[in-house]
Amino acid sequence: MRFGDGPESSNFEDRTGGGGGMNLGGGLGMLLPLVASRFGIVGIIILGLGYCALTQFGGGGGMLGGGGGGGKSTLPEEQRRFLTQVLGNTEQVWGQIFQQAGSKYQPTNLVAYTNYNQSGCGAAQAAMGPFYCPTDQKIYIDPAFFEELSRRFGAPGDFAQAYVIAHEVGHHIQNLEGTLDKAQSAQARVSQTQGNQVQVGVELQADCYAGVWAARSGALEQGDIEEGMRAAEAIGDDMLTQGKVSPDNFTHGTSAQRMEALRRGLSTGNPASCNYAR
Repeated sequence: MRFGDGPESSNFEDRTGGGGGMNLGGGLGMLLPLVASRFGIVGIIILGLGYCALTQFGGGGGMLGGGGGGGKSTLPEEQRRFLTQVLGNTEQVWGQIFQQAGSKYQPTNLVAYTNYNQSGCGAAQAAMGPFYCPTDQKIYIDPAFFEELSRRFGAPGDFAQAYVIAHEVGHHIQNLEGTLDKAQSAQARVSQTQGNQVQVGVELQADCYAGVWAARSGALEQGDIEEGMRAAEAIGDDMLTQGKVSPDNFTHGTSAQRMEALRRGLSTGNPASCNYAR
């Protein structure tokens, strides 16, 4: 992607350099449900979860206590600039979309941390991967996740990284629209299988919103779309679980579904086309 001298967002918190290790010990039983509601690609490997998720609807509780922050930043300046420019570009795009709809966009904050930290939804653990917390309306990410995405999951490239951030921004849009509240309410009234289907719809809509942003960003370069499709394919539930988890337990959609959702947003540039969430 090419942002040139595009603005960097000021809604960025650098908490890298202050995190520490974590003793899972007897707390694994509490940690698994929390990981199951986030983008835990790395968590699949470390915790053996079997499938991942990108967001959580409710609060998670502060089982780690304090942690993170306060240390010297370990975030390279080039990566900091990329993160803040991606976020800044999403603010421009969604600001225009909201303005055209007669409302004002309220930006999310992006928090970069190392190993673990605290969010308004409880623990922020690197093993969980990036996630959006609707309670404090912030996105949390350990930048080391991008290396894992490239090395272990074969999805390198700056657009693959931007797609992850834009997906989480998509959840913020859903929060502003009331979609997350509606989905949580719907899940409380149906079976687990049906609730998982609701969750899949929410995640596919966030993928589609990421595509809408990319289509309007003005920053796409040759090869970027292919990078995004590789990333979407790599994090499909069927790809991640390799047949070890029933499709009834999928929470994000198959590789084909995720690629289709991202492609729909890219091809239309219209958030109204992202009618996945119910």
